[in-house]
Amino acid sequence: MEILRTEHLTKIYGKGDNQVIAVNDVSFSVEQGEFVAIVGSSGSGKSTLLHLLGGVDRPTSGKVFVQGEDVYQMNSDQLAIFRRRQVGLIYQFYNLIPILNVKENITLPCELDGRKVDEERLAELIADLGLSDRVNHLPNQLSGGQQQRVSIGRALINRPAIVLADEPTGNLDSKSSDEIVELLKVSNRKYDQTIIMITHNLEIAKTADRILTMEDGRLVREG
Repeated sequence: MEILRTEHLTKIYGKGDNQVIAVNDVSFSVEQGEFVAIVGSSGSGKSTLLHLLGGVDRPTSGKVFVQGEDVYQMNSDQLAIFRRRQVGLIYQFYNLIPILNVKENITLPCELDGRKVDEERLAELIADLGLSDRVNHLPNQLSGGQQQRVSIGRALINRPAIVLADEPTGNLDSKSSDEIVELLKVSNRKYDQTIIMITHNLEIAKTADRILTMEDGRLVREG
């Protein structure tokens, strides 16, 4: 079942001589439960594309459909709800709240949405992420790999339609990187979680079901 589709997605920054076409007429689709990697050199448009998929940045033209719904036909309130409930974001630098402990950081999306935390789901996620003995720790008491585990938990807690991971291993050593990729694969298999991951690391990309390659804002290869 198709969960995400883009049609002629384009994002242009600036005007005239300063115009930059960051994403240029990109069309593709992703199936429910698929793990897709997007690769390309720096400046190829990968991160911009991810932001367009997640409702973070509006396209200049083109469409994004998630579960059949046209994302950019939503008003700003609807878009904020869509981002909170349907999209889980994982960043390279974790973006954890420094004064919140592990449990509070993971459940933050529920709090922001005024939803009751599913305690069973939370306990299962914390166990899967290997954080059971760290629930009361603050981010500055955790290693980089542990902080990224927390951000994965935060992305998964609301059972989003799609998880978007922007260079999730870019700030980690090779051992922690392997562990994070394995955790993403486990969440993909165990929860049938659809994941779209940006990476510059081809070895990591090869662990995905499919690789999309971007160059100069265009999708140039799929396989």
